[in-house]
Amino acid sequence: MRVMKKLIIVLALFTSIQSMSAQPSAPVAVIDITPDSSLHLAVRKARELRRLGMAKEAVIRMTPGIYRLENPLVIRHEDSNLTFQGSDDGQVTISGAVEWNDWQREGQYLTAQVPEYHGRPMEFRQLWINGRKAVRARDVEDFEKMNRICWIDKAKQGIWVPTNTVRRLIDKQGNILPTARYTEMVLHEMWEVANLRIKGITVDGDSALVTFHQPESEIQFSHPWPSPMYNSKHNSPYYITNAMPLLDTPGEWYHDIRTGKLYYMPLKGETEDNLTAQMPVMENLIRIVGTTDRRVHDVHFVNVAFKNTTWKRPSYEGHVPLQAGMYLTEAYKLRPQTIRVNNHKLDNQGWIGRARAAVEVLYADEITFDKCTFSQTGGSGLDYIIGCKGGGVANSNFIDIAMNGVVTGCFSPEGQETHLPYTPQDIRDICDGQRIYNNIMRHIATEDWGCCAVTAGNVRNIDITHNTIDSCSYSAISVGWGWNRDSVLMRDNRIHANLITNYAGHMYDCAGIYTLGNQPGTVISENVIDKIQTPSYVHDPEHWFYLYTDEGSSNITLRDNWTPTEKYLKNACGPNNVWTNNGPTVSETIRSAAGAKR
Repeated sequence: MRVMKKLIIVLALFTSIQSMSAQPSAPVAVIDITPDSSLHLAVRKARELRRLGMAKEAVIRMTPGIYRLENPLVIRHEDSNLTFQGSDDGQVTISGAVEWNDWQREGQYLTAQVPEYHGRPMEFRQLWINGRKAVRARDVEDFEKMNRICWIDKAKQGIWVPTNTVRRLIDKQGNILPTARYTEMVLHEMWEVANLRIKGITVDGDSALVTFHQPESEIQFSHPWPSPMYNSKHNSPYYITNAMPLLDTPGEWYHDIRTGKLYYMPLKGETEDNLTAQMPVMENLIRIVGTTDRRVHDVHFVNVAFKNTTWKRPSYEGHVPLQAGMYLTEAYKLRPQTIRVNNHKLDNQGWIGRARAAVEVLYADEITFDKCTFSQTGGSGLDYIIGCKGGGVANSNFIDIAMNGVVTGCFSPEGQETHLPYTPQDIRDICDGQRIYNNIMRHIATEDWGCCAVTAGNVRNIDITHNTIDSCSYSAISVGWGWNRDSVLMRDNRIHANLITNYAGHMYDCAGIYTLGNQPGTVISENVIDKIQTPSYVHDPEHWFYLYTDEGSSNITLRDNWTPTEKYLKNACGPNNVWTNNGPTVSETIRSAAGAKR
């Protein structure tokens, strides 16, 4: 733990505890800190001032620089009425990375002996070199050249692939090489990608059977949706990553966790003397955690950047998502199918978990982020998980996000089957009234290609307005959950005047704006959706849309949205959806007004 070098308390207007307690309102405590200070101790100081009645509110003023955390900063009910104030004169960054610049030259590689972290080998799934994201060693440089699977062997829980695509990973006896022991297959599955840790490779002529570790193997070969494609015109593509034999292209890296040695193939001009590595070791930077009855409230971040996180679960348990990055913990087909009143028959069931985010909020009211930056994350950026009222993010930037940019609302609780209506008895569990306004989001879902810039589950009164979304791997905005038209607590959501371009960079079965479920009062209006990307390897090159109301979407109004053509999908919807004046004839005034206003 670093020692706080500077902690100045300024209590204006009052001169003593006695006089403060006699006043109708306590003063604002201002706590000035530098990057050498401890954020944890600053929050504790503010908490104690409030506990002792010496201040009602506190402002932690952060001078420019990098504030490196070794543990997530947890903000609780006792820390309410707290503002983290950055600077207009220079960037204030909260980072979850360890920096390293001690490199050695070994042939074509630069190497570093990564130190232990908190008493065990350091693990990370992303690496930034001089602030630029390096590529985890993989078998293809260009995703357009990904190989295709041959077929699926569910009995053996394996995938058959061309032998030449995995030959580098095994010795002459067919054993996986020590430097390929933690190799992963990243498999394209319609609207998601799965990370499958390779357990074994069995060669049979020009084909090889690849098998995988548990628990993801059982999930992968039991769940029906999304499905890998084979015996079709567009067999599913895949790439292999995280093995030393694949390290063959400048800009790539491989970390041998057995020895702690990091290998990097430098780009032109990079030497051991001018490289600094940022190795993200933390999954969360900030966790704002209240309870149903003791909620955190009125916590604000202004001019603060959140940077360099990872998400380690795929390294231990794989990652088999259902949709929007929500990963399956169990899933399988139903035979016979389940009959559902007011819905079509259900052919599968599953239970899901949720990836980590740089900043997470639970049971908290009016938690806001203004003029902030979320970047270089291994999970999502900002996540209002459950039980949040109001607040939101405005005038901020989301750049280079591995999963979802902003997430809000419960999708399905861990113990509830994900297709069932979400109707908690305590409506305080619902995320209600978050505002996502005037943000710029670029390069979203860079690793889990099935994620979105904005993903909202079972929410109400959410306002997604005047954002610019550019370069997203899947749908740009997704609102709703459940695949059914039953009445739940979703309602009155607003998606207005957003500018969406260059979406669907890697996945199809998607749209600029996508909905699920019954959402009375929800209005999608005056958005501009343009420039769909055209990856060649998707399962169905025509299955993309500008607007997409999917299963159970009901009671939604879509009006005055500009799109180049009327390429929309209305799939298994419920009643009372109203479509008015959408398409290329929408006025230029509406078109020019969309997007962030800076």
